[in-house]
Amino acid sequence: MFQKILIANRGEIACRVITTAQKMGIRCVAVYSEADRHARHVSLADEAYLLGPAASSESYLCQDKILDIALKSGAQAIHPGYGFLSENTTFAEKCTQNTVVFIGPPAKAIAAMGSKSAAKSIMEEAGVPLVPGYHGDNQDPKILRDEAQKCGFPLLLKAVAGGGGKGMRVVENMAAFDDALSAAKREAQNAFGNSDMLIERYLTQPRHVEIQVFCDAHGHGVYLSERDCSIQRRHQKVLEEAPAPNLSQETRKSMGEAAVKAAQAIDYVGAGTVEFLYDVDGSFFFMEMNTRLQVEHPVTEMITGQDLVEWQLRIAHGQALPLQQNQIRLHGHAIEARIYAEDPNNDFLPATGTLHYLKTPVNSQYIRVDTGVVEGDEVSIHYDPMIAKLIVWDENREQAIERMVHALASYRIDGVTTNIGFLHTLSDSDAFRAADLTTNFIEKHQHNLTPTPSLDKTAALILASCFFLQDRIIDTLSVNTSPFVSLHNWRLNSVLSNRMKVSIAAEESEIEVTTHAASLDDGNYLFSLQGQHYEVDTQFRDDQLVAFINGQKYQVHASKKGNQLALFYGGQTVHCALTVTTFEQGETASAGSLKAPMNGSVVDILVKEGQAVTQGQTLVIVEAMKMEHAIKAPKDGIVEAIFFTAGELVSDGAELLSLQLDEEAS
Repeated sequence: MFQKILIANRGEIACRVITTAQKMGIRCVAVYSEADRHARHVSLADEAYLLGPAASSESYLCQDKILDIALKSGAQAIHPGYGFLSENTTFAEKCTQNTVVFIGPPAKAIAAMGSKSAAKSIMEEAGVPLVPGYHGDNQDPKILRDEAQKCGFPLLLKAVAGGGGKGMRVVENMAAFDDALSAAKREAQNAFGNSDMLIERYLTQPRHVEIQVFCDAHGHGVYLSERDCSIQRRHQKVLEEAPAPNLSQETRKSMGEAAVKAAQAIDYVGAGTVEFLYDVDGSFFFMEMNTRLQVEHPVTEMITGQDLVEWQLRIAHGQALPLQQNQIRLHGHAIEARIYAEDPNNDFLPATGTLHYLKTPVNSQYIRVDTGVVEGDEVSIHYDPMIAKLIVWDENREQAIERMVHALASYRIDGVTTNIGFLHTLSDSDAFRAADLTTNFIEKHQHNLTPTPSLDKTAALILASCFFLQDRIIDTLSVNTSPFVSLHNWRLNSVLSNRMKVSIAAEESEIEVTTHAASLDDGNYLFSLQGQHYEVDTQFRDDQLVAFINGQKYQVHASKKGNQLALFYGGQTVHCALTVTTFEQGETASAGSLKAPMNGSVVDILVKEGQAVTQGQTLVIVEAMKMEHAIKAPKDGIVEAIFFTAGELVSDGAELLSLQLDEEAS
């Protein structure tokens, strides 16, 4: 077996490979960009080497740098993970030329599947079922029009060198063909430097079912069941599961054998995935082959009990397949959810930010979290915004879905917008439970997939106020001993009344809190909100609050940063803010410095350099998490410098402006 390997990747897949390799006694070499200097994969590896700046083109895509490091470190093999150089024929060839084993298929196999049109020709010769269409070399527009007419509508235009949904258009009729062809060719040229197109019949209710295959250098090949990856957005997978629901044993066997036939047709070695479109009538058609380990490989591992990275390493070292086809057993059902920094309410656009609060479900035989980040890490603009993969397993699909719903409810992230709430709603939806699976699942069920508030607004305001009040109590008790600043309830002819203003979705509410106990830290309160009164009994444990509001129990978690609070309840997140109009004990800003409360953007600058300002005056308005936050002057003073302009993005803690405080006011 190899003694040392280099992982030419980052993030969760690099961590995943390191975990298995080290378990096998193999030393691991990591490479990293300047942005990843403190990344998890770097800390896990036995050795680590800097590649270059954050941009992938200057780091993770630098083939010669990576090979030089492999040779310098004494690595005998390179695992490319997925993405980056994993399906790059030139890199695979360079590894071979430098006597470094490429842990993947031969370069010629990658090349054969790299062009969708060439791959379809090979599959056609091998007798693998193909979707009706055209995948020839002649790209004359007239020929393409004629072939489109033969194929029939609706049809799919697809870039031959494409991926990730780029260079792809659905065409409903011939009248729309020319415009769609021009648009798809332009997009393909810009993305891949190749505008060639293939044409396929567009199946209106297809499922995306893929087969995990493995081949060794001794001519043997097996398939390890199938995965259903139908739930996608923008042609990218969101949820995957194995085995595929409602697939007959006969179809499973036929599809698996076709996949192995496809792999052996190109003399494949290693892990690969053959992707099929599965139609409602039970027919299936070859779509493409991914010549690497897939993101969703853990669901296959969970139902087979096999470590597919270990299989990769053994086969790359020249060993035979660990199991024959009749030895592969399936047990239970597994589902994977991809946790992304993205905004489902804004067309799933990627998000950035710092993971200043990160709590994951506990790993067990039922739950697995594959990740490359830890609390405090930044999700930057430079790389794919996937934070982690959440994988669950149970004896059957129904129980696995319940595992997923509960696991997502306990996955809590603050500091960056994520798709966790969307995934929770999706996995708990009637349509998903009923396995109503098609590649347009999200579009078809969009009206039922918008997360609904788990908490009514009144409960959310009260619970948020409890956290703000608790922090005020802790600050007071830890800093002050004077009875005149304490929150004790002793008052001459009066009770202590705490008033606060709390906002949800930029809508502010005033709340009054009183108590009949000896002090406010007793945990029993009377809340007054919009003319209504609520008896509240609270109990805190770290970031968790158990509260009884008029006898109804709520159990919530929260992440608090300054005057911003994220409440986690029932798989959803509610963002709240405490309005501070004066700087009370424990709340004073550092002299002359005003900072952004979190990642966001500057909406407006309300002052100018040299302007005199008064205590409590609003200076800057920052938008974060779809809420506006007013940055106010802590004391009277003069604006010394302004460091941002309206519209600019700001990082958590960035200094927005500086003040020269009035001597008398300070």
